[in-house]
Amino acid sequence: MTEPVLSLRDAELTLGGRVLWTGLDLDVEPGEFVAVLGANGSGKTSLLKTVLGQHPLSAGSATLLGDPVRHGDRRIGYVPQQRLADEGTPLRGRDLVGLGVDGHRWGVALPTRARRRHIDELLAAVGAQHYANASISSLSGGEQQRLRIGQALAGDPALLLCDEPLLSLDLRAQGVVSRLIDDNRRARGFGVLFVTHDINPILDMVDRVLYLAGRRFRIGTPDDVLRSEVLSELYQSPVDVIRARGRVVIVGTPDQSHAHEHEHDHAGDLP
Repeated sequence: MTEPVLSLRDAELTLGGRVLWTGLDLDVEPGEFVAVLGANGSGKTSLLKTVLGQHPLSAGSATLLGDPVRHGDRRIGYVPQQRLADEGTPLRGRDLVGLGVDGHRWGVALPTRARRRHIDELLAAVGAQHYANASISSLSGGEQQRLRIGQALAGDPALLLCDEPLLSLDLRAQGVVSRLIDDNRRARGFGVLFVTHDINPILDMVDRVLYLAGRRFRIGTPDDVLRSEVLSELYQSPVDVIRARGRVVIVGTPDQSHAHEHEHDHAGDLP
């Protein structure tokens, strides 16, 4: 038996006087890929912030390798939503990855041979060697996400948290970034907690799904959870799950017409 990387027990999170989810029991095993899905405002990103030690639980417990979760734990890597760097940002690709190596420390990092070798290894792990010295503002969204994954791997994490890392990427870049995360978790053995609105780019990679909706949740394999009867019970409203040509489309969730400003409409895919 191996110790879970992440364990939540009877966990409840309340923000702004509203309970987002309650009674949540979840173990993420080493090397396991767990997708976090659900309605807008159901607490998906807030779950990641809880694991990062930014949102304290209102009840229950959350532990990382047996220790209470805490802010700044280097055993956790974090990949944010894709966002293009501002024009003229004075950072090269290797500088962005280097922030993951020693950006948590005070002062200016010294350009040692060991530091350069570590950054080169991380660049190679994400296939970004050929634009290591390019300005990040000149790179595409997919290329910038490669670098952010390299940055997240710098501390050799036991758990990788991904908050909508495919948002705004085209289909090809979504596939590249997804495979990059999947290949590294298989090679390195870290657990993955992956928040997304569209499971299709990662459907073949996911071991289990955590689906959040209206304070309730379901956990299981994609085939167990992504079914009409399961989601209809979860939402307490009729929901249809359609599988066609290897894709999953969900129709009828209560929030489909009220997406947040930063969220894209996936043409009926997962909310």
